[in-house]
Amino acid sequence: MKKCRPSIIALCASLVGYAPVASAYLDPGTGSMILSAIIGLFATAALAIKTYWYKIKRLLTGRQATRQAQPAEGEKKETPSGDSL
Repeated sequence: MKKCRPSIIALCASLVGYAPVASAYLDPGTGSMILSAIIGLFATAALAIKTYWYKIKRLLTGRQATRQAQPAEGEKKETPSGDSL
């Protein structure tokens, strides 16, 4: 691996610190629009994660996600011996 020369490091530092003059104006309406778009992106990502959570969880853990069915209200729950509760 080659050693970094001080001149290259100084050149990179000067390019990072260089800021050209901007001839632009962003009014409060534009800033609000950008903020709304960012919030919308986060909300969309959260909804996508919520929608596909079990698939993502199964993919990350590498095992089948098991879900036990809950009986609906009004249905009788059966015990392993066959008796109804």
